[in-house]
Amino acid sequence: MEVIAITRNARMSAFKGRPLARACQGLKAAEALKLVEFSPKKAAVIIKKTIMSAVANAKNNNGINDAADMTVKLCVLDESVRMRRYWPTARGSAHPIARRMCHCKVVLTDAKKEAK
Repeated sequence: MEVIAITRNARMSAFKGRPLARACQGLKAAEALKLVEFSPKKAAVIIKKTIMSAVANAKNNNGINDAADMTVKLCVLDESVRMRRYWPTARGSAHPIARRMCHCKVVLTDAKKEAK
């Protein structure tokens, strides 16, 4: 059984959080939460909230009691839309600035039930 949680339009560049997201893949949900809890990166907060949301989805929507024992099958940070801003410069011109945002997707799976 797979459980999905998605955080959309998080105000962070996806490039900066991808190494931490890759490190969470393949771990149990409880271990992944421990990993991101002590990380100083901004992506850690976003990934932690998404994993906790996936665990809550497993408990409340699918009736899985031991949701913390589920494995993180997929943890990805994908690019979202960009906020376009402009920085005023000399002689009335402006330089464009792209404020990047990202989507965080976490898929938890119960490996024990899939093996049977």
